[in-house]
Amino acid sequence: MVWTIDFISKEDFKKHVKNTIKHYGNKLASYDVKKFNRNLIDPIKMIFDKAVYGENWETIIANEIFRQRDKSNTNEIGYFHQRIFNYIKNCHVPDNGKEGGWDVIYESPQGYVLDNGNKVARVYVELKNKHNTMNSSSSSKTYMKMQNQLLHDDNCICFLVEAIAAKSQNIIWQTTVDGQKVSHNRIRRVSIDKFYEIITGQRDAFYQICRVLPEMVDEVINEGNELSVPEDKVYQKIKEIADGFEGTDQNMGMILSMYMLGFSTYNGFDDIADQNKNLK
Repeated sequence: MVWTIDFISKEDFKKHVKNTIKHYGNKLASYDVKKFNRNLIDPIKMIFDKAVYGENWETIIANEIFRQRDKSNTNEIGYFHQRIFNYIKNCHVPDNGKEGGWDVIYESPQGYVLDNGNKVARVYVELKNKHNTMNSSSSSKTYMKMQNQLLHDDNCICFLVEAIAAKSQNIIWQTTVDGQKVSHNRIRRVSIDKFYEIITGQRDAFYQICRVLPEMVDEVINEGNELSVPEDKVYQKIKEIADGFEGTDQNMGMILSMYMLGFSTYNGFDDIADQNKNLK
C-alpha cells in the first residue's frame, strides 16, 4: 500500500485498525442455542420474517446471530472514530472520566477562528456516531456540559461532532433545554469531515482515511491472529430439536423448535416440549 497521508503515519493507522479489530474479539465467540436465546428470541417475528422475506430457516437464524453481534459492535466503531485522534497532532483523547469527560480535546496552534473573527485556543469535542442517536435528555445534558465548559474556559469552543451526520456541516447547535430553545456561537454541531479539516488543514482528510481503510483492514486480518472465525451451532441444534417432534414434517418441526425458544413453559407448549426427547 502506497501511503500518501501526512497527518497520520501508516504505522500508527495500522496499529489503530489492529486495536479496533481486537475489540471485536469477544463478540465473535461462537453461538450455541443458550447464547442465541440469552435475551429471548421472538418466535412470532421470526416466523413472519421467514415467510415475508422468503428465506430458509438457516438464513433467518444466521441473520439473527449477525444482528445480535452487530448490535454489540457499536462501541467498537466508536472506539475507531475516537481513538484515532490520539495519533493526530495537537489532539488527545482523555482517559475515561478525566479532563471533564470529553471525547477529544484539540489544542489549536494558530487558534480556531470564530465567526466574529476572534480566536480560541481549544476545542472540546463530544463525539457521536450517528446524528439521530441522541434523545432530548441526552442532548440537554450534553449542551449543559458545553455551557459549563464555556463558563470555566473563555478561550475555547465546544463541538458536537457526528461521524454519520445528516450532511457535511459546521453550524451553531440549536437544541432545547428545559423546554427553551437555546443556541450559542461557541457551541457547534460539526460533521466529522469538517472536524478533520479543522485539525489537519486538509479539506479531504476524512476522505483520505476512508479511502485507505478497507485495504488496511484486509491487511491486518490477512496477517492473522487478530480474529478467530466463529463456528455457530445454533441451526444444527434447533434442527436436532425439530427432529424430536415426531409426526411432523421438517418445516413444522422447525416452527415448533422456534416456539420452544420463547414459549417452552407456556400452556400447551409445555406438553409438546415434554414429549420431545431432544429437549431433555
